[in-house]
Amino acid sequence: MCHVLGLVDRLPRCVCAQPANANPLYHYYKSGWTQFRPQVAEPTFASAIQIGDPVSVDRAVVALKATNGIIAEATEEELMNAMSLADRTGMFACPHTGVTLAALFKLQEEGTIGANDHTVVVGMAHGLKFSQSKIDYHDQKIEDMACKYANPPVSMKADFSAVMDVLKKRLKGKL
Repeated sequence: MCHVLGLVDRLPRCVCAQPANANPLYHYYKSGWTQFRPQVAEPTFASAIQIGDPVSVDRAVVALKATNGIIAEATEEELMNAMSLADRTGMFACPHTGVTLAALFKLQEEGTIGANDHTVVVGMAHGLKFSQSKIDYHDQKIEDMACKYANPPVSMKADFSAVMDVLKKRLKGKL
């Protein structure tokens, strides 16, 4: 609508990101839009987008084609690693945002999104809704996942001095 009203001179390029465990649009895109095949979605940490047969596939394709859009996918490990990297900035991202960020990182790495391109990543939810997956990631308890950016929890007494001692030890005297 903003383009039609003359408020912007061009449409931004849309990027759709899907978890590899639930990626029918990704496969449709990779086939050159020749055949959409619904799938039975496998479990994913990005549970709200665990959709194997989206009801609005036609609308999504229209939007993607109108903006020269592309579709990328993210494995479970990629989305959890991306979510953890976002957490390091203070975002406390959800796994769904992890899918989007993992797709962004891939597209940057392959040069599809350039270093100076303006990019907007839409966060889906707050990480508190997915605390168990975050705990399991940082405890490195997810089967067959390296948890590359794990920040293991440290147990200590509920005491200010104990907290300060752990911080001094972990930060090696930087306090």
